[in-house]
Amino acid sequence: MTKKLAAEFIGTFTLILIGAGSIMNGKADLLGVAVAHGLAIAVMVCAFAAISGAHFNPAVSLGFLVTRRISLNTFFSYVIAQLSGAAVAALALRYIAGWSSQPGKSLGATAVAVGVSPTRAMIAEAIGTFLLVAVIFGVAVDKRGTFGAVAGFPIGLMITLDILFMGPLTGAAVNPARWFGPALVSGTWTNSWVWIVGPLLGGAIAAWAYDAIFAPEK
Repeated sequence: MTKKLAAEFIGTFTLILIGAGSIMNGKADLLGVAVAHGLAIAVMVCAFAAISGAHFNPAVSLGFLVTRRISLNTFFSYVIAQLSGAAVAALALRYIAGWSSQPGKSLGATAVAVGVSPTRAMIAEAIGTFLLVAVIFGVAVDKRGTFGAVAGFPIGLMITLDILFMGPLTGAAVNPARWFGPALVSGTWTNSWVWIVGPLLGGAIAAWAYDAIFAPEK
C-alpha cells in the first residue's frame, strides 16, 4: 500500500504541477494547456499503472469503489494521497512563481465562466468526467481493450478533449484533486461544489454503466 500511495501522490503531483503550471506561465493557449494536462496524465499512467492502477483522481477511485474493484479503506487512502499530491504541487508552483506574484496567487485555479451558472458548470464537469472514466474502463480496466499496454495515451487524449470542450467554461478539472490543490493554496473556494459533485457523480455513473452494459472482465 505504501508503494501504491506514493504512486498516487506522484502522479497527481505531476498533473497539477504541469497542468496548472502551463496556465500560470501565461504562454500556453487553450490547446497548449489541454495538451499539457493530457501528456502529464498519459506519461504518469504509463509509469504507475502497474503499481497503483494510476487513478490520480478521486472520481476515478470512486468508480473503482462502486464497481467493487477497491475497498473503502483503499478508496480513502487513495483520495488522501491524491489530494496531498495536489496540495504539495500547488505549494511548489506558488514558491516557484513567487508568493506575491499574480500567477503565484491564482495558481491556475478553476473557475466558472461569466454567464455560466454553477449548476450548468457542474453538469459539464459530470459529463466530462463520465467520458474520461468510460475511456479508462474501456482501455485500462477491461482486458478486452485494444490499448491496454499504452492506456495512458487514450486517457490523456480524453483529458485533452475535455479541456478543449469546456476549459473556458469551468476550467475542465474533471478531477476534484485538480481543483483542490490550487484552491487550497490560493484560497479560491467559490462554487467549490461544482468540482466535487460534478466529477464524482460523472465518474460513479460511468463506472457503473460500463460494468452494467459492457460487462468487462474483473
